[in-house]
Amino acid sequence: MRPQANHQQGATDIVSGPDKNLNLYIRGMKPSATVAINERSDALRADGQDIIKFGLGQSPFPVPEIVVQALRDSAHEKDYLPVKGLRRLRDTVAAFHARRDGIEGRSGDDVLVGPGSKELLFLLQLVFYGDLVIPAPAWVSYAPQARIIGRTVRMVPTGPDNGWRLQPDRLARLCEEDEGRPRILVLNYPSNPTGLSFDAAQLHDIATIARKHQLVVVSDEIYGEVHHNGAHVSLARFYPEGTIISSGLSKWCGAGGWRIGTFFFPPQMRWLLDAMATAASETYTSVCAPIQHASVRAFESGPEIEAYLTASRRVLRALGDWCAATLRSGGIGVDDPDGAFYLFPNFEPLRPQLEAKGVRTAEQLCAALLEETGVAILPGTDFGRPHGELTCRLAYVDFDGGEAIENAARELDFRWLQAHCPKVVDGIKRMVNFVTS
Repeated sequence: MRPQANHQQGATDIVSGPDKNLNLYIRGMKPSATVAINERSDALRADGQDIIKFGLGQSPFPVPEIVVQALRDSAHEKDYLPVKGLRRLRDTVAAFHARRDGIEGRSGDDVLVGPGSKELLFLLQLVFYGDLVIPAPAWVSYAPQARIIGRTVRMVPTGPDNGWRLQPDRLARLCEEDEGRPRILVLNYPSNPTGLSFDAAQLHDIATIARKHQLVVVSDEIYGEVHHNGAHVSLARFYPEGTIISSGLSKWCGAGGWRIGTFFFPPQMRWLLDAMATAASETYTSVCAPIQHASVRAFESGPEIEAYLTASRRVLRALGDWCAATLRSGGIGVDDPDGAFYLFPNFEPLRPQLEAKGVRTAEQLCAALLEETGVAILPGTDFGRPHGELTCRLAYVDFDGGEAIENAARELDFRWLQAHCPKVVDGIKRMVNFVTS
């Protein structure tokens, strides 16, 4: 009787789900910070609270109608597509990068399509045995993905004096610690969480270090088309043989929920593309067929897409610059954004005032802002910054992007922002009032 009882108890333990039955790399891991803050904000709104959502970085703009129509026209597509992606889409993506980034001499054979660039990055780390190197601050999911797989994460510190940008000398020092060690460097620009980017000279210097140490670089350019001046430059221009360009439709085409991403490889890395495709064949098999067919229209660009991008860039530039200037007027350190829809405010100059309110960490600051002002933002620690540092990330996206685009041909002054982005204007004012009162 005793052995049977023990067996039953063991089965109960498994069903009840104690931590001991979880993968070691998953134990204690929390859901993505951006997903969690969005769900909490929605729950508070549903409860009747006046919440301004600066947490989740979701494009406020609708999918262009011409792309939506392409999806309607493709709704009947039901067959499994090649694991690497629809051939027409892959060819179109290659042409897109040739046109936008000046990367010539490649084809659809150098493109891998996946269910979001997030999944593609996960697959890359799964098949490539090496450390993950990321500047800090960095997007919230880079490091957790590496830890799930059991990879080593190396954070390269940055600071407000250099605009939170990766410095080549710091990257070089890390690589020199163990010459020849395989590494993946992820470089995201315009940046989530800072909204800042690199110019050509800065990218050239980073490329020089990457080439010297034979780094595999994922140039995460998902926000490239949302550079506010349309002046995005790809690292692949300076390090073509070692750079994978990551893109998709979520940020510049408003299609986050479509879940489609692309990796554009150099021909020298065909072996890596093929390995990822093999892993994909045993996991997600292929990306949704109607979405792939419709995405061809988005990557083809054209007058309608260009007009959409011009309008969205104008809105984000005017709104981002106003938000940054207003935060600075309250003594908060922050740079004007180069692209995307993020700011990375530094509250350290106001530490004495905040400590007088009982706020000593970014986590406490975000909790106080949500409770006392209804503004939801995320602490810098979620993006790899040190505990105790008073930095946060906000996404200025809580507005009707469709209405904004329709009226973007006008002068985008403060009256316009008040009329078309009222929640963002109100939220920024609430933050300033909180720290200065």
